[in-house]
Amino acid sequence: MNQTELTYFDYAATTPLCPEALTAMTQALTQFGNPSSQYAYARQAAQAVRSHRESVAQALGCAAGQVYFTSCGTEGDNWAIRRGVELGRRRGRHIVTTAIEHAAVLETCRDLERRGYEVTYLSPDRAGRISSGQLCSAIRPDTILVSMMLVNNETGVVLPVAECVQAVKAANPAILFHCDAVQGLLKLPDPPVATGADLITVSAHKVGGPKGVGALYIKAGLRLPPLLTGGGQEGGLRSGTEATAQLAGFAAACDAARADPDRLERTAAIKAYTLDRLRQAIPRLEVVSPGDAPHICTVTLPGYPGEVLVRALGDQGVCLSSGSACHRGKPSHVFAAMGLPRPWLSGVLRLSFSPDTTKAQADRLAQALGQLSQTILPALP
Repeated sequence: MNQTELTYFDYAATTPLCPEALTAMTQALTQFGNPSSQYAYARQAAQAVRSHRESVAQALGCAAGQVYFTSCGTEGDNWAIRRGVELGRRRGRHIVTTAIEHAAVLETCRDLERRGYEVTYLSPDRAGRISSGQLCSAIRPDTILVSMMLVNNETGVVLPVAECVQAVKAANPAILFHCDAVQGLLKLPDPPVATGADLITVSAHKVGGPKGVGALYIKAGLRLPPLLTGGGQEGGLRSGTEATAQLAGFAAACDAARADPDRLERTAAIKAYTLDRLRQAIPRLEVVSPGDAPHICTVTLPGYPGEVLVRALGDQGVCLSSGSACHRGKPSHVFAAMGLPRPWLSGVLRLSFSPDTTKAQADRLAQALGQLSQTILPALP
């Protein structure tokens, strides 16, 4: 299906490449010099990488020297957690995270459990929230790392990361705090580094950049062990020839977003309009989470088969999801952890938005979903 025919409400899964990123990547692909070589042509590529790092650092809210490029958010989460616990292994083997993290965090923690670490998974309330009090209660003398996401990728709930960082550091300054900010970069008024976390993961393709590139912020003074050893790129912490075109696209996407100061207000406004239209068109629809972040919310048609609705809408060119794209059709652990009733779980739909989402697209979604709700029978007693 042609992209112009799509009515797209799955920006939390991935975003289209913005024009600025496409232009920057095309230019970078013609400049093929290896940034690690010493002649003038290669030094131009190295200078470009420095410029790209500065752009991403400005989006994160930190110095360029604290940004280390990765291939994706999953790699960044793995690097932060696995090397973070390695750094603290002499002090303990206890990790605290939440039951609503992305699979990149949860599966990493489960693997570490198999290797002898203990993990406490904090459960959310019915609204999908985690409190700093819960976290403080879970901290033990042998706790070495906390991992908490900034914005939940399925509910849009903003977790109190800054408050939790303060509480953890007051309890024990040696505990490392990792934050998966993949859904928070350039989606909130404050940059992710303002949370005070020691380690922060971000990804380009959630902000109009290309797939295949992300970054890990490492707080100044923190000597995180290397992820990859080799030629010494990324300050010796992640060796490997830099993916210069992807870096160019990431940087250009960050610059483009920062040059659009009204983007968050426009996104929040179209999300509110869409929820109103859905409520009007489908009386049985319930809002699971309106989302604190401007770009994500979740609704449900209790008892309806959510996956069937998603596929039927997709056949009409209306794209959304029944949860994270990483679930691949499996029930969402996030909504299960929130304790949603079984009928609500079956009909969950995640909607995610961009600043360019239009009212016409929202109207089309409401019309299409309203018609489907009348033709697809719910599996209710």
